[in-house]
Amino acid sequence: MQEVLNKAIRELYTTNFRIKKEEKVLVFTDTLLPDEDIAQADRGRRGKLPGLAGKVAEIGRDICQDVAFLTYTSLKAHGSEPPERIWVAAFGEETVGGLEREGLLKKLINKEGLDQVGIRDINRIVRLHKADAVNAVIALSNFSTTHTKFRELLTNICGARYASMPLFDEAMFYGPMQVDWNALRKRTDGFSGCLNGAEKIFISAPGGTELAMGVNGRMFLADTGDLSLPGAFGNLPAGEVFVAPVEGTTEGTMVLEWAPTARLTSPVTVKIEKGLVKNVSGKDPYAKKLEAKLKENHDFRNIAELGIGTNDMAKRADNILESEKILGTIHIAFGDNSTFGGIVRTPFHQDFVIFNPTVKLLRGKEEKVILKQGKLLL
Repeated sequence: MQEVLNKAIRELYTTNFRIKKEEKVLVFTDTLLPDEDIAQADRGRRGKLPGLAGKVAEIGRDICQDVAFLTYTSLKAHGSEPPERIWVAAFGEETVGGLEREGLLKKLINKEGLDQVGIRDINRIVRLHKADAVNAVIALSNFSTTHTKFRELLTNICGARYASMPLFDEAMFYGPMQVDWNALRKRTDGFSGCLNGAEKIFISAPGGTELAMGVNGRMFLADTGDLSLPGAFGNLPAGEVFVAPVEGTTEGTMVLEWAPTARLTSPVTVKIEKGLVKNVSGKDPYAKKLEAKLKENHDFRNIAELGIGTNDMAKRADNILESEKILGTIHIAFGDNSTFGGIVRTPFHQDFVIFNPTVKLLRGKEEKVILKQGKLLL
């Protein structure tokens, strides 16, 4: 088993990233806080994550010359910006110092509102010292950094490649990370090509989910696991097509049978109006937990993402990183969508998977079923 694990980690560098010997890589993770409210079963996985991330960094040092490994304490929410020292390790001291001197670093890390002047100044400072940035990032933090300015600036301006691996479990190296990457890329790219140009999406599922959302003018993106080109980013394990629905357009009902890392004892119903979560109800304690989280910030209620899984080696339903990649599932996310075509920027992004969905798209006068009870028809 150890040999399989070591080989899978090496392939992360050599197949997914195609790392060159002279390149700089940053590996980071976060550590569990004593007061974090998580299931006991998940506590063990979290405890092992720093050791696994350290092993990923260690093996990487046999492949390229410069691999940095850092940890920080958990920020307890997907979409939170990493702390300053991670910015320094990724961008270099000159960039971070420049952002700090102009009063922009704190705004970035706190996800405060930025006007066009502020955004322009941030881009200018990062571009000026982009040669100091790392070439690749392996983000093994439990909480996702995909939907952050940290990731966006690294990939879009510095050209770094970025693997976001939130909620990662070592077992994934033996499952969805064993996928045929060429076949996955062809399937996912082909699917996104068929979806682009759609104006509206209709979703139904056996548990009672009924949703309609507008996607006119929004681009469906493909997460294929190929992180070899400058600026590439995605999840590992990979395998989804995703889009930011037009804000204010999603209407209907979501019925959740799974929380991000556990099956619910009974369904939780989410009512959606004008692109926002209106209310959450259900007997499972998770209903109150989710509603309490959404009350923290109005933007957390935004319907941020529709994704469709394309990885035929993904099987686990009890871990959102893997379950959202399961071939034929869909996932809906709340919160931030600012880094993939949306306009809502907030320190929260949470996905929920729905199984056996039927998905229909509308393009002009043409209606087309692309998923029927979890089976891809394209």
